[in-house]
Amino acid sequence: MPDEDGRRYELADGWLTEVPGDLWHDHAAARLRDILKDAAGRAGADVHVAGAPQDVITPRGVRKPDVFVVSREAARAALERRSRAYYGPDLILVAEVVTPRTGSERVDRCAKVAEYAATGIPHYWIVDLEPRPAVTLLELSGPAGGGPAPDGSVYRILARARAGEELTVDRPFPIGFDPARLSEME
Repeated sequence: MPDEDGRRYELADGWLTEVPGDLWHDHAAARLRDILKDAAGRAGADVHVAGAPQDVITPRGVRKPDVFVVSREAARAALERRSRAYYGPDLILVAEVVTPRTGSERVDRCAKVAEYAATGIPHYWIVDLEPRPAVTLLELSGPAGGGPAPDGSVYRILARARAGEELTVDRPFPIGFDPARLSEME
């Protein structure tokens, strides 16, 4: 689907669904992209931080994560093939900003958790904005190494933080921030 109408769509299991968004959601996603880019730069991580409207291809369909991290090699390969699509196994981290009281809330909290784990994406972050910003970091539980995780692999909670608390993790690179920053204006 063309993005000409300003809407974003995902395709999963043969069903086309609109991905809701609003100014608050989009602002939080942009702030998170900036936080991750800054942390990756300070760590010297060889990664590229991106997000919607770029696509991620999984075995179940086409997703448009709010924020994701891929290796610079994967980003270069996408650029060389003139594609705005990445393949699930290329992803290092995916973050979804939950839009409460919509169909996508259930998808972000349930369907994508299972789908991204089955695809082998090592890190999945769920960002809640209501009532105050909070982030839940999930990490793939299973054997190390690349490629899709075996059936049955699941995410485990690595960390949680709410506004006013410092979220600090070492993987996939050192990152530290207060989730309150996701709703702040510069």
